[in-house]
Amino acid sequence: MLTERQYAVVMAIVFEYIHTGEPVGSRSLSKKYLTRISAATIRNEMADLEEMGFITQPHTSAGRVPTSKAFRLYVDSILEGKRQKSSELADRLLDLKRQRADFEQLLVYSSQLLSRVTHTVALAASAPLAQVRLERVEFVSIDLYHALLLVVLQGRLIHQKMLAFPCEMSRETLDEIARRINTIASGKPWDEVRDGLRTFLLKELDEVSESCRLAMTEIDGLVSAENFRFFTTGIHQILKLPDFQDIGRLQAILSLLEEEEALSRMVRRYSAKDGLNVVIGSEDPESGLGSFSALFSSYSGKGTRTVLGLIGPVRMDYEKAIAALETVWDGLYENGNNSEGRLRD
Repeated sequence: MLTERQYAVVMAIVFEYIHTGEPVGSRSLSKKYLTRISAATIRNEMADLEEMGFITQPHTSAGRVPTSKAFRLYVDSILEGKRQKSSELADRLLDLKRQRADFEQLLVYSSQLLSRVTHTVALAASAPLAQVRLERVEFVSIDLYHALLLVVLQGRLIHQKMLAFPCEMSRETLDEIARRINTIASGKPWDEVRDGLRTFLLKELDEVSESCRLAMTEIDGLVSAENFRFFTTGIHQILKLPDFQDIGRLQAILSLLEEEEALSRMVRRYSAKDGLNVVIGSEDPESGLGSFSALFSSYSGKGTRTVLGLIGPVRMDYEKAIAALETVWDGLYENGNNSEGRLRD
């Protein structure tokens, strides 16, 4: 539990780091933000905060940088308060709507606006709400560690994927996994049975749980990935940020955006419920974001699930990004991210 002073120190460190990109020292905090607290006292608080996992020191004699835990605290404080919407963004989107642009055009234009304003990669996705139903799955054993996964959807649409298992998987075990999946999921909407099926397999087949988890992830990707249609824009915008002068980091985000299956999985994971969701760096290892953060706003209506998102460095200006995303969302729907909202005429 943070004290009031520790909370103030964390907020100041995050704010300063977002705007400078440099490790933050106690002296600068004392001069710029916490003028009534001495640098020595701030240093003591920093030592405690480092032990608590809110900040870290890149190297000896350097200032501190915030961790994902600190950024989460900062983002939650933004979400709890009132945000100032961008009238410029709202006016631009309204102009396009007056031109009777279709909704897909609005999504593309919205993502371009968001990317330009926030200097992040913007993502727009839409998917029909018609639920995909699984007919059956099969595993074709190649050897003890490899199998070909066949996923058959209703309508006889077939997907296939080669799997490499972390442990030996006999043909009998693969047949048993397929039998249990088909018994539970065949003919039912995939969204309704996915989570329960995953839990059942991991519990009932504990000895091969990692292989079950892998199989479920791949089945989910094959069944669901094709539903979303993606539009991404703004790669050139992130080149303006010092965070992406490192070629390794730039290659990492390009790889993320090129992997449509992984991107689809991430969008589905963090847009399952209507509203705004913020995912910060490594706080969720399954996100696939690593050293990046993402904001997703989603809504289901008019027979379509719509998602708008932003992907950028962990050091992104969250206050500006959240306000921009909410402004554009309000431009698309009467009640913003309210699940009861309707498209404007």
